[in-house]
Amino acid sequence: MAGLSHRQTEILNIARAFGRVMVEDLAKRFEVSAQTIRKDLNDLCDQRSLTRIHGGAIIASGVENLAYEARRFVAADEKKAIGAAAAARIPNGCSLFINIGTTTEEVASALTSHEDLLVITNNLNVAMLLYRHPRIEVVVAGGTVRRADGAVVGSTATQLIGQFKVDYAIIGASAIDEEGALLDFDYREVQVAQAIIANARNVMLVSDATKLRRSAPVRIAHISQIQTFITDSPLPAGLANICHSRGIEVVVAMDKPPTDIDDNGAEPAPVTLRSA
Repeated sequence: MAGLSHRQTEILNIARAFGRVMVEDLAKRFEVSAQTIRKDLNDLCDQRSLTRIHGGAIIASGVENLAYEARRFVAADEKKAIGAAAAARIPNGCSLFINIGTTTEEVASALTSHEDLLVITNNLNVAMLLYRHPRIEVVVAGGTVRRADGAVVGSTATQLIGQFKVDYAIIGASAIDEEGALLDFDYREVQVAQAIIANARNVMLVSDATKLRRSAPVRIAHISQIQTFITDSPLPAGLANICHSRGIEVVVAMDKPPTDIDDNGAEPAPVTLRSA
């Protein structure tokens, strides 16, 4: 990219490979000060190549998602904590949908000790995590398999989802905007997610705070259509107010400071907030 220094080009390459970069790690790698790295990150953000997060930056998004392997590295510890918190709220002996995403896969990983579950999924990675467990029955939606991440998308998958009415749905999103819209990149994936929401008695959104700094073009739903939002840090004021007004339970899975998004100084409403 024109106008970038060699170090900035390398930083961008690292971010593309791993999904995010952290100031301290880059300062050690390039043997420069943290202040120098922050300036590099600010320059890359000004060019809309990166988006700042607390302590670092992630690849900017708009019309195309990060590669699956890169998404696995982004907020990996946060996703694991979110997965454990979500699984703790799923009782034995229930039915549930689990849709596409690296965070929903962490929920599946945390469910392996549960008993008498019926899991319907359009995520081959979820199916592979759970099918060996004798007390968990797995139903996989049919349709076109997306090679990039093992997602099953399309009308056939949507039709299968419509044949069930389950106790819980575990869903993710590629982005969440300040008005509470849940967003994604693939309209075929969104159609399946909408069917999942429509056919579950209780919808649980699992999403780390980096999704609040991203954008995506396709609308899945509004946050008012879910009952529980499990994330890794306190929400910014605007989104917290929406959750409070809609009676959405917000579960914070990690002890972290509030998400640093500009909300014009507004104070967050007292959401139904629980630590995992």
